[in-house]
Amino acid sequence: MRPISDSPMRVRLSEECTAVECPFCHKDNDKVVDSRASGAAIRRRRECLACKRRYTTYERAESEPRLRVVKKDGSTREAYNRSKIRRGLMLALHKRPVPTERLDAILQEIEDELTATNEVEIPSRVIGDLVMAKLRKEDQVAYVRFASVYRDFKDVSEFVQEVQPMLSQRAGAAAEKGKDRSAGEPRSTGGD
Repeated sequence: MRPISDSPMRVRLSEECTAVECPFCHKDNDKVVDSRASGAAIRRRRECLACKRRYTTYERAESEPRLRVVKKDGSTREAYNRSKIRRGLMLALHKRPVPTERLDAILQEIEDELTATNEVEIPSRVIGDLVMAKLRKEDQVAYVRFASVYRDFKDVSEFVQEVQPMLSQRAGAAAEKGKDRSAGEPRSTGGD
């Protein structure tokens, strides 16, 4: 079974994966050249003994019990899938000035909050709202991108209604900043 590849140089092991295959030549003959802790995961740099190329894998301890996601209709449940949330974050943050390390940290924060609830079944709405809250703090453009898909806006007025509180907050902050600047500037007396 092939590892799940987020990019050609980074490979995340799938839950079912027992052997690590090189993402370049797909041989399962490698050696670990470096291991270190990376948040809740172990980061391993590997070198393929067949093609001599290097790649990175991340190994995570599986926590019991496994989270299950309750879909919107309420009748469907599926296993929590980290890669789905990561894919949503990557699409929202596409071409935004947020480094991959921060994306991984956001993903870990979301998972930590989900497991801290001690619930086995989590409604998909809770996960989506948590992702939106993280994106709103991190990058407003990414937040709007994610919200437009997640909230499934039917028309522009729904979109404006979602963005309006953020715009009002920003306008208030700009006005406050302008007031602070004018208070700190010396006043001209008009005659020298």
